[in-house]
Amino acid sequence: MDGIHDLGGMEGFGPIKTDSPPFTYDWERRVWAIVQNTRGGLEGGTIDWWRHTIECMEPSTYLSVSYFEKWCLNQMTQFIDCGTFTLEEVVSGETTRLQDPPAPSGVNGALARLRANEVFFDGPNETPPAFSEGDVVRTLAHVAASHTRLPRYAREKTGRILAYRGAHMFPDTSAKGAHEPRHLYTVDFSACDLWGDGADPKDTVTLDLWEDYLVRP
Repeated sequence: MDGIHDLGGMEGFGPIKTDSPPFTYDWERRVWAIVQNTRGGLEGGTIDWWRHTIECMEPSTYLSVSYFEKWCLNQMTQFIDCGTFTLEEVVSGETTRLQDPPAPSGVNGALARLRANEVFFDGPNETPPAFSEGDVVRTLAHVAASHTRLPRYAREKTGRILAYRGAHMFPDTSAKGAHEPRHLYTVDFSACDLWGDGADPKDTVTLDLWEDYLVRP
């Protein structure tokens, strides 16, 4: 995406806190559990569609709410979108479509369901990969206007292929519901090329990037 939602590499937001607890409030634990147990059951519920709906959030809202508030708003939007409940029901906190609650499954049952949600994103691709380990590549300046996994700070930059990772679902089309495995590489970039002369020349940044983002210099 090309909006404010792509915060990677942007300055002015202060240092990243590395000693924060995983959850600050109890409701955040509940949001995390709801997302983990229902995302795959939502219509069109790929991980890339889930990410893209967050990217559709109004920029002023995105910048003013916390991490798990984004999750909560996003999950609520998707539930409304696929007809699980209506906006009016959310606002009122009540529904006329009463159903019997499911039987409690206990901790073991919840863990079993969570383990069953394991998803693999690799797949077959009959075309040979265009690049090999050691090849020098350059990222595109412009990619999908909707969802993409090529961060803004790494666009139109030169790097080197460290490894070929096989074919994996392409996020740009997966966000639209198309499951298309495409070749994926780990690419190494000089920190100075990404961040300028103020970066440590000994540092590098590695990114897993799809072939569609790469060209030869």
